[in-house]
Amino acid sequence: MGFDEVRLPLRLAFGSTGGVERRTEVVTLASGFERRSTPWAHGRRRYLIGAGLRSLDDMADLTAFFEARRGRLRAFRFRDFADFKSCAPGASIAPTDQVLGEGDGIRVRFQLSKTAGGVSRDIRKPVEGTVRAALDGVELPADEFSVDLTMGHIDLNEPPASGATVAAGFEFDTPVRFDTDRIEVTLEGFGAGRVVAVPLIEVRV
Repeated sequence: MGFDEVRLPLRLAFGSTGGVERRTEVVTLASGFERRSTPWAHGRRRYLIGAGLRSLDDMADLTAFFEARRGRLRAFRFRDFADFKSCAPGASIAPTDQVLGEGDGIRVRFQLSKTAGGVSRDIRKPVEGTVRAALDGVELPADEFSVDLTMGHIDLNEPPASGATVAAGFEFDTPVRFDTDRIEVTLEGFGAGRVVAVPLIEVRV
């Protein structure tokens, strides 16, 4: 799957709408009871962008970004303004926001993750320069670990002792692609126009 490590410009995302969806299969039995199941372990996010754009320059930039991604072909980074931190959107990141695991004296790699509603999801696209890590509640200096910005794991210089808690705080982007191969722009006046809302859908990476 093609992925471009580039974020949709934030000004093109203002006014976006969206959220998480799940897939639930419901079978109604002859008795009237229901049997419900889901093939998805995690939710998937969908967004609509562009509806708030009025500047022709912004529309041109969105079209150029769309062309560079070849429509639905290549995925990219997107900031979900309602969910882009290891903590609440209005809070400040702390190195103890999310527990990543426990040391065993050997392991040095830990996958970034975020737990909400009792469900943990891997975070694959952390934002450069925002990741803070802690060991047993004590923040680690930045030179004692490294971050893979393409897959979202951290590597500690030394393996934590058995039972030691590894945690991290960070900002992150959501990996998405365009869910259409067409963008429609309407000219509404001199230097102004309107874009039909463009759908984005989260991808697994």
